[in-house]
Amino acid sequence: MGYKDVSLPIQERVQDLLERMTIAEKIGQLIQPMGWKTYKKAADGSVQVTEEFEADMARGGVGSLYGVLRADPWTEVTLGTGLTPRQGAVATNVIQQYAIERSRLGIPILFGEECSHGHMAIGATVFPVPLTVGSTWNIDLYRRMCEAIAVETRSQGGAATYSPVLDVVRDPRWGRTEECFAEDAYLIGQFAVEAIHGLQGERLDSDRTVVATLKHFAAYGSSEGGRNAAPVHMGMRELHEIDLLPFKQAVEAGACSVMTAYNEIDGVPCTSSTYLLHDLLREKWGFDGFVITDFGAIQMLVNGHNTAEDGEQAVAQSLRAGVDMEMSGFMYRKHLAQALEQGLLEEAELDVAVQRVLEMKFRLGLFEQPYVDPDFAEQVIGCEEHVGVAREVAQEGIVLLKNEGHLLPLAAQGTKLAVIGPNANHIYNQLGDYTSPQPREQIVTVLDGITRKLGGTDTAQVLYAPGCRIKGNSREGFAQALACAEQADVIVMVMGGSSARDFGEGTIDLRTGASVVTDDPWNDMECGEGIDRSSLNLMGVQLELVQEIHRLGKPVVVVYINGRPIAEPWIDEHIPAILEAWYPGQEGGNAIADVLFGDVNPSGRLTVSIPKHEGQLPVYYHAKRTRGKRYLEMELTPQYAFGHGLSYTDFKYDNVRVTPEVIEPNEEAQVQVEVTNVGAVAGKEVVQLYISDVSASVTRAEIALKGFCKIHLEPGETRTVTFPVQKEHLALIDSRLQSVVEPGEFKLMVGRSSADWTACSLRVQQVEVKE
Repeated sequence: MGYKDVSLPIQERVQDLLERMTIAEKIGQLIQPMGWKTYKKAADGSVQVTEEFEADMARGGVGSLYGVLRADPWTEVTLGTGLTPRQGAVATNVIQQYAIERSRLGIPILFGEECSHGHMAIGATVFPVPLTVGSTWNIDLYRRMCEAIAVETRSQGGAATYSPVLDVVRDPRWGRTEECFAEDAYLIGQFAVEAIHGLQGERLDSDRTVVATLKHFAAYGSSEGGRNAAPVHMGMRELHEIDLLPFKQAVEAGACSVMTAYNEIDGVPCTSSTYLLHDLLREKWGFDGFVITDFGAIQMLVNGHNTAEDGEQAVAQSLRAGVDMEMSGFMYRKHLAQALEQGLLEEAELDVAVQRVLEMKFRLGLFEQPYVDPDFAEQVIGCEEHVGVAREVAQEGIVLLKNEGHLLPLAAQGTKLAVIGPNANHIYNQLGDYTSPQPREQIVTVLDGITRKLGGTDTAQVLYAPGCRIKGNSREGFAQALACAEQADVIVMVMGGSSARDFGEGTIDLRTGASVVTDDPWNDMECGEGIDRSSLNLMGVQLELVQEIHRLGKPVVVVYINGRPIAEPWIDEHIPAILEAWYPGQEGGNAIADVLFGDVNPSGRLTVSIPKHEGQLPVYYHAKRTRGKRYLEMELTPQYAFGHGLSYTDFKYDNVRVTPEVIEPNEEAQVQVEVTNVGAVAGKEVVQLYISDVSASVTRAEIALKGFCKIHLEPGETRTVTFPVQKEHLALIDSRLQSVVEPGEFKLMVGRSSADWTACSLRVQQVEVKE
């Protein structure tokens, strides 16, 4: 059969296979049922397929499976019932073998897995969340992280991942803020490109690469009120200039898959938007991969968006717009055949979607090598090298917000510490959403990290009390926390939020800090998918606990572990040292201890502005000049600006200059600055370039990030940093949705944050037309 002939071009193999397929087999290629329901694990660890999966195969087959290896409370897969790294590889082989050997044409299955900040399988490395990754401003480090995630996933059979998330954060009350890199489209775009390079590599038919899926297309982070999947109210020009920019850059880098967003934009659901999925993505950008929905998105067209009267209309709208595969597969499986019978779709339209899915399977090499090596999976998943990368990302993603009186770094010798707070020793609270069940020994909490740093088991030097929970009004732990603090020289308070779903850990004994399993386990989740908030303050009695400890008059360091910015003016005013770690992953405790004691000089910088109060929202830095003056109660300026972050050393910026000072629209200039480490210790600085268009035909952001560079400098060392200024950095999207560079003056600002820079001027002159 021609499609099995490896010497033929992929397009010929796809066409040959397509011509042999029935309607049922074609529809089967476009559905993606829940994978964890396709196998049963026996007591001896062996795996066999379920009757439900056998029935799916008999109905025409299954093109893809979602989350065979996923484990979490949603799937109800636990450490006990789930699959080890070796078992996971064996399981996908068993499922794949059944699909190939028990189907008429032997088409392999595409296994899709969640990998937002690590392969979401038992035993896999848990990296920091994307918000921490963004705060590193280190795209090379992120590429290494993506390479690690890709090999851990592919080694078990996963061939597609549902990442990176390229949503632009507009309102941090949104629960999925933790899954995003930043509030700035340019910065997100730089990480997006490295994600494609790291995940997909140079070739897909490798045991170390996976298909990257860009999500959520589009403007998902700009929803009304920061509520998940709420409507988006945005003009086309702003959509193109900001929210679509990272997607465009990732497509140009070779992204192979795109996931539609739940939301609507100006009344049109993204899941059925012909403009987004066909006119723009394929016709204008040249995207040649496949499009998949988010889970249950097509159903929303009937119940939610209400743009379709029934399932047949919904699937016809989606497939005709450009949706190739449906995650969950419920609507395509149930209604596609009827839509064809009713004339709502032509078989040729169905064929287009099937071709795209089949082509990706050929590109992945699944027809030639459908199985994986369990030995290799056992070797690479959670390996020491990947754990080291996780620690490095956490180290560079921690942001020192405040360090009054140089309280940090702390002395490692002769200092008795009290480590207090609900996030000091709770493993799941530091990992973020989309995390698998974890063995306790794999996660290093802040208490673990500090204890190891100070000698391992010297309980006389490190005292601990949880004090309170994330949520709830119980103060029963206050007394124990105060007793610990009274004995200490310095208090480290680990506060914040949690995206931890109920992993069956139960509650925390506030007097001892021990985990207690109960029939009614406490759920501290206040962030994550579907957990949006109306405010940004610390929940429960956390602030009250900090205030009680502060009254003791001892030095206090606050460490935030959380998934969105925290607005607590009292802490910002009264606590001398504040670290923002976001969700730092399994090595977070080690990384935080490294920074607290000065073994690592903090180099993280904020990628989301932190407001003084949620009433200031939106407070993202790239605001228009016409945004207004101030509120009656306060200024518009945030508490901590985009790009802000302190170091244990000081950096001096000198001699900012641009060459040449006048260019034509298609020419390039260079901005240079001399950066010197004028402190006593080595450190990394994030040098940032912002551009302001002094006058334009449409209103523009007052300043916009257009370049950055993270450099390491020894004490006294000076380095000249050079940024190119090209058409892509100066261009705007005009009223006709065209990218143009208009003549006029531009301010080029180089500095350490969006609020601390030195400027020079560049003029773009009109090109003279010679007769």
